[in-house]
Amino acid sequence: MRILITADPYIPVPPVHYGGIERVIDVLVAELVRRHHDVTLIAHPDSRTPARLVPYGEAPHSGYRIRARELFQVGTALWRERRDVDVIHSFGRLAALLPILPRRQLPKIQSYQRDGVPWTSVSHAVRLAGSSLVFTGCSSSVYRQRSIDAPKSGDWRTVFNCVDLATYTPRLSVAADAPLVFLGRLDPVKGAHDAIAIARGAGRRLVIAGNRVTEGPDAGYFDRFIAPHVDDVWVRYVGPVDDAQKNRLLGEAAALLMPIAWEEPFGIVMAEAFACGTPVIAFARGSVPEVVRAGINGFSCRTVEEAIGAVGLLPALDRAAVRADCEVRFAGPVIADAYESLYHELLDRVGSAAPARAVA
Repeated sequence: MRILITADPYIPVPPVHYGGIERVIDVLVAELVRRHHDVTLIAHPDSRTPARLVPYGEAPHSGYRIRARELFQVGTALWRERRDVDVIHSFGRLAALLPILPRRQLPKIQSYQRDGVPWTSVSHAVRLAGSSLVFTGCSSSVYRQRSIDAPKSGDWRTVFNCVDLATYTPRLSVAADAPLVFLGRLDPVKGAHDAIAIARGAGRRLVIAGNRVTEGPDAGYFDRFIAPHVDDVWVRYVGPVDDAQKNRLLGEAAALLMPIAWEEPFGIVMAEAFACGTPVIAFARGSVPEVVRAGINGFSCRTVEEAIGAVGLLPALDRAAVRADCEVRFAGPVIADAYESLYHELLDRVGSAAPARAVA
């Protein structure tokens, strides 16, 4: 197939540090190219990809005029490419699809990786595109939540996020006193302060990694709620980590703590931990109830107290089973299978005049 994939222009594909969506796009594109599809990626100019890259975006990616120009850039690229592709798959903004939405013989997928689906815009898009447009969420929590005055519309599917298993080394055993780890952006909704409370209550060491928030209303969060507990003995902060550091950090941990305080659509760090054989103890918000399987790859909890109790249950988990479950549900080829099947379904549905080539 000739597949065109779009990404927001804010972070390169793949990212160096933070950027979960960009990591998923990178894994998907690489797998599709490996399957001999002809893939074009519209993304940040510094992206490194085996696909044909169409760069766009204007730093600092903020302000009405710059955002409008970026939408115009990607919309123009889509219009220019529309006759030379079989499927368009957008991981960016739905508004960018506007120029090609009325083309009902062109299959289109809009994938949502964040909360806050713009249901009014979705309804308008469906009216323009009809059955040629399908929506996916990285968990059902993405489209499960909606306001009363904006009823759900459109054809929705769930396709989980994925990880490149080759990037992560499974550790089938760790030391009895292995630390717990928190890995994520350091702002209140990610819950690093609760991770400290969980580790303290369980009598375990905690390693914290991630980007500090330096602007906006949460700029003082680290200094107020995290820094006072960092003693480099029981609580250690190591800053942002790259893939190699992340592999080592997660692999050496007894568990990843993810005590989120919001409906997170899919914390990619969960799948990264699973790939290392490391179980996850997380609060039951957003995608967690769908991703964490109690007694198999971790525990889904409602409170700090429950999470403290779950730490005591970690020795009963089989880290090999954690990795095996990840291979079945979150590996790149598994997610590529799901999207590839959806591409074929859409091509059959719209009766495309340019049928897909057989996959070698």
